[in-house]
Amino acid sequence: MIPGLNPRKAAQMMKKMGIQQEEVSAEEVIIRTAEKEIVIHQPSVQKINMMGQKSYQISGEEEERSLSTEAEITEEDITTVVKQTGKSEEEALAAIKRHDGDLAAAIMELSDK
Repeated sequence: MIPGLNPRKAAQMMKKMGIQQEEVSAEEVIIRTAEKEIVIHQPSVQKINMMGQKSYQISGEEEERSLSTEAEITEEDITTVVKQTGKSEEEALAAIKRHDGDLAAAIMELSDK
């Protein structure tokens, strides 16, 4: 806001200009780009409608995350493949990685060997 401007008068001026503003209750805001995610924690989000055009103003604590294209492989996944195929953990992990985390495909590959 402009220093020294009464918030009530500012709201009236905005209304006369056709601008509506409302608070949006949000826990987290995620902006995903091709290379990364920008995560805003504890955000304050304002939705502004100006002559039918909606825009959002966001402020809060920012964190950047890189996007990983690799599938997340858990110990449980490895154990499942080992139990189904009787192969070693190393072989199971390699097969899961080859199939981008697809357990069924990894099991089928190792069962055929």
